[in-house]
Amino acid sequence: MSVTRLATTIKVAKFGGTSVATAAQLLKVKAIIEADPLRRLIVPSAPGKADAKDTKITDLLYLCRHLAAEGQPIDPVWDKIAGRFTTIVKELGLSLNLTAYLTEAHDRIQGGANADYAASRGEAIHGRIVAALLGAEYIDAAEVIFFDRAGRLDPRSYAAINDRCKGSGRYVIPGFYGQAVNGDIKTFSRGGSDVTGAVVANGVNAALYENWTDVSGVLMTDPRIVAEAKPIAEITYKELRELSYMGASVLHEEAVFPVREKGIPINIRNTNRPDDAGTMIVAERDPGHQVVVGIAGTKGFTVVYLEKAMMNSEIGFGRRVLDAFERLGISYEHSPTGIDTMSVVIANKQLVDNGQVNKIDQIIEDLQGTVKPDVIKVVPGMALIATVGQGMNHAVGTAARLFTALAKARVNVRMIDQGSSEQNIIVGVEEDELARAIRAIYDEFA
Repeated sequence: MSVTRLATTIKVAKFGGTSVATAAQLLKVKAIIEADPLRRLIVPSAPGKADAKDTKITDLLYLCRHLAAEGQPIDPVWDKIAGRFTTIVKELGLSLNLTAYLTEAHDRIQGGANADYAASRGEAIHGRIVAALLGAEYIDAAEVIFFDRAGRLDPRSYAAINDRCKGSGRYVIPGFYGQAVNGDIKTFSRGGSDVTGAVVANGVNAALYENWTDVSGVLMTDPRIVAEAKPIAEITYKELRELSYMGASVLHEEAVFPVREKGIPINIRNTNRPDDAGTMIVAERDPGHQVVVGIAGTKGFTVVYLEKAMMNSEIGFGRRVLDAFERLGISYEHSPTGIDTMSVVIANKQLVDNGQVNKIDQIIEDLQGTVKPDVIKVVPGMALIATVGQGMNHAVGTAARLFTALAKARVNVRMIDQGSSEQNIIVGVEEDELARAIRAIYDEFA
């Protein structure tokens, strides 16, 4: 059965926690929305921190759920949550009574509602405030966003959103949550309002998905390392995925998929600087002279190094190595190989079981028994850096420039890996050399 889609001039605007943290911020949101009549579907987050000393509403809700699970009263924390919402309503001058919604959420959380229900109430309640402020129709996300039995997004969500949003007005759909198969509330992973916005954009076949936050787009690298890092004007979905994997966190990593299948561009914008163009995330772009679009790095990796003579002629060697990690429930990040060597790079968080038991000794014992290496070493304290750019696969000498820059900065490269797409080069360095390495690569390619 075909689904009738809305006109492709519609824009979906998602606003993050800092953008909707206070009444003053919400007035900025209102001005942004009213400045463009095409911004008709609005996806708000729960209120974030109003200042550095504040606590996010979602964090307070998780705390309430923890207290309830321990059989303790949630009222001392709940009063802060309720007070925050009622203050926002009062300062906006809205004639909106939240008592029934706050009471229901309080009672269900105190009564043992699951963690997803508790966490989602920030968006659910705040969405009603945003709808009242805009004079828009409020749609409970649980009525249009569905998860399947495996906990993945159910594609019927797209048709449900399309059916509910066929009118000519504005609609507010709170982010972060939907409905599980059994009717319970289920959330996306933390920061999942970005995903909601992408799902809504797909559902209405939007012309553009605007993601409003507190930065003016994606920067070429981490501003904590390179204070003068340049903004990226345009980046592809694939390039962003590569950077996100290495810690660039402007957008939830799963938010790309719903819009990518429709070719809907994403525009990262700054609520506090609405005139800034931000970053456009697109399916394809002309790399022009920009060989490298971004550099991202992160710490917290361990390398298991294996050496065995004639390894290359031993059928099934690599499979048996990776099987050892799979049996212990460990996923690996990279696996560079040589004719007689193989390395497996693992995120440290994969090596810890229930926050206590380190699995590295089990890995070594298993590998010694199954593949009988001549040498096995464990190298902790590794950082990985991804240098990403669509133009790299056509630019002669890119790798030479990168490694020359690192050599001049006296950074010792411990590992090299390049994806088959040739859009990224990943290097492993000692953790204490991460910042120096990123600085050197940025200076070479910026």
